[in-house]
This record gives sequence, C-alpha cells and structure tokens, in this order.
Amino acid sequence: MNIEEIYKIYLEYPSVQTDTRKLNNGDIYFALKGDNFNGNHFVSQAFEKGANYCVVDEVEYQINDKCILVEDVLSCLQALATHHRKQFVIPFIAITGSNGKTTTKELMMAVLSSKYKTYATEGNLNNHIGVPLTILKIKKDAQMAIIEMGANHQKEIAFYCNIALPTHGLINNCGKAHLEGFGGIEGVKKGKGELYDFLKNKDGIIFRNSDLEYLNEMSIGIEKQVTYGEHQANFTGKSYTENSFLQVAVLTQGLECTIHTQLVGEYNLANVLGAVAVGSTFDIHINDIKKSIEEYSPSNSRSQLMKIGTNTVILDAYNANPTSMVSAINNFSQLDYPNKIIMIGAMMELGDESINEHQKIIELLAQSNWKQVVLVGGNFNVVKHSFIYFENSTLAQKWFVESAFQNTAFLIKGSRAFQMEKIIN
Repeated sequence: MNIEEIYKIYLEYPSVQTDTRKLNNGDIYFALKGDNFNGNHFVSQAFEKGANYCVVDEVEYQINDKCILVEDVLSCLQALATHHRKQFVIPFIAITGSNGKTTTKELMMAVLSSKYKTYATEGNLNNHIGVPLTILKIKKDAQMAIIEMGANHQKEIAFYCNIALPTHGLINNCGKAHLEGFGGIEGVKKGKGELYDFLKNKDGIIFRNSDLEYLNEMSIGIEKQVTYGEHQANFTGKSYTENSFLQVAVLTQGLECTIHTQLVGEYNLANVLGAVAVGSTFDIHINDIKKSIEEYSPSNSRSQLMKIGTNTVILDAYNANPTSMVSAINNFSQLDYPNKIIMIGAMMELGDESINEHQKIIELLAQSNWKQVVLVGGNFNVVKHSFIYFENSTLAQKWFVESAFQNTAFLIKGSRAFQMEKIIN
C-alpha cells in the first residue's frame, strides 16, 4: 500500500497513536520499534482497544485486513506527516534552539491563537516521532502551525525540516547543550543553523534575535528577516523585574507598552520579544499581543514561580545545560530575597566538557552569598566544592522536608534525568 492510499485511510480516521495505553476508539495505531520495545507485539491489544487500523512492519503481525504492512513503520509515519503537510498553504513556523524554545513556542501559540486557528507542538514532542505526530494533529481549519524541533546531533534539524517544510523559522540561541552529540559549540551552531539553511533555500522568512551576533553571521544570505532584541531591531524592548516577575517594555514606535508577564528571569526577554515580533508580523494588534502574553502562566517546570507556605520557589527544572544554568543562577542572585537556597541537579550530554563545565558552575556559585547550596547527582560528585551533595532528588527532597524552611526563596534547576521537581512534590 503506497502513502497516498494510507493517506486516504488517515483522512477517514484522522487520529494517530503510537502507544496502546493512550489509544482511543477509532485511532490508527502505528507499531513503532525502539531499542527496548516492539510495537508490533501490541497489535491485538490495539484492536481490542478500538483501533480501526494498525500499521505494522513484521508480516507475522498482519493478523487481519485492517493491518497495513509497510517496510518501516517510523518511515511511514514520517512520510504520512509530510504528505499531510503538503495539503496546507498556511504559515508553518519552525522553532529550535538550545534554551527557551518551548517557552517561546507557548508564547507564540498564545499570541497567534488570539486571531488565528493555530496548532502547535504539544508539550515537548519535538523529536523524530513528535514532529510527525504534531503535523498529523493539524486539522483542515488550521490557519497557523508551530513546529518545535529539538536536536542533539547534526543533520537532525535538516531531517525535521524535510518533514515539516517550514515557511518561517526562529532559532532562540545556540548554547552549550548536547555538546557530546553536536561535537562542541560550533557543532551546535551548525546543527541549529540547518533551519536557516532550509529557509534560505526555500526563500523563507526568519525571526532573528539581533542581540546574538552569531545568529547574524549564521543568517547571512537570507533576504527575509524580522529582527527583535534590545538594540537595532525591527522590534525592540527592555526588561526589568517587579515582584520577581519579568516585565517587558516594548519600545518599537507605535507598539509602546509594558507587558507584565508571569515568567521569572530576565533571560526570558528574548522569548517574549520573539512572540511580539511573530504576532506583529501576522497583523495582531499590540493590545492583543500584550493580553495574550500576560495571561500565559507557565505550568511545565519552566520559569515557574510558586508559593509553598511562607517559601517562594522558582522551579526551572525541565532541563539544564551550562548556558541556561548560568542565566538562572545570575538571575536568582539579583532577586531581592533575604534567604536564598539554590538546589541544582547535574547537567547531562556534555561529553568531554562535562567536568570542566560543572566546575565552572561551582565557581559561579561561590561568587554569591547563598544561605545554602545543594548539588544533586552526576559530575557534581567529582568536582571540588564545599556544598551539600545528594546522589538523587529523592534524598534532596528528604532534606528539604526535614529542614522545614520558612520565609526562604529557592531556585530548583537541573537536567531532566534528575527530576528535580520531585523535591517539592
């Protein structure tokens, strides 16, 4: 069965699932394989749960005429997504970067949804499975689409671009993330820059942070650019903090206003200005942009401010790399709290640079006067420091609870592997 025939079935049953535990009646089940699982094994279970069709790639699991046998299920899923994408003539905005891409995506979604029927990546489904699944959830009524693209090695963003075929793109930044896979910071730039390369060849449009000189260099040759930043940009603004929350003064002529966000950290300025630039480019009034951003409240362990009794917690624990860690620590050091405790989980996927980067974080922490510093897991166990250390977040949580802190501010951050949010759960 070719992709056109499979697409006809998809149009009749436009709901795709790759996990039988989440199957709903009428879904098409794609039996994906991984290192430790084989979705083909669950075909019978999928039909029992109401799947209309199952896509398999092992002939012995073609158990009835509702089983579609293909050479490779994952490749079929990706090809189906691309075929579906080609049916639309709307803007497809791709977003990638080392830090802040999910927050920027959520802000863009909030802004664009104020005027257009907008579909976007749900949560963090931004990989080789998440990108096609996101596209296949886009319905005929779509007027805008936002596709988040994560990557930990070169050629990955290029691959996603060939699935999603973006018309617009935004690279938040190129920081010290996934250094092991990218092969260093220059590899990060090359890998993230694959989005620019695609749009350059397709005469697409980019939204560029003008404050990052390396993005200017990476974007040479792209004619259609919309810039944002603190200086010399189409959309400019300044940040300041009030009651721990980020305030953004938009300074562009005709758009002057102050946006009172529910985000913590002045490092989110670029994310907010990016959403302002996108919204304004698509003719959304600044009052609606302001309202949409102000109403956005993070609930995904990213730049979240929480009150727990008399304590204040800044939870930024979805992930961490050296660049985002430095930004979070510097921001926390500047906030006006009398008692500050910082609890940091180790950083992952840094390869040969890991110990050195963890040592740099130790040196940065030593420059400020914290009430306590708590380090959790990974290479924090091998670098030199005089701070409190726990092997995992479960032990850190026990310390947190037993300490019964009052009137204290906490920054909790770390890589996903250490699940630092458990400390306050």
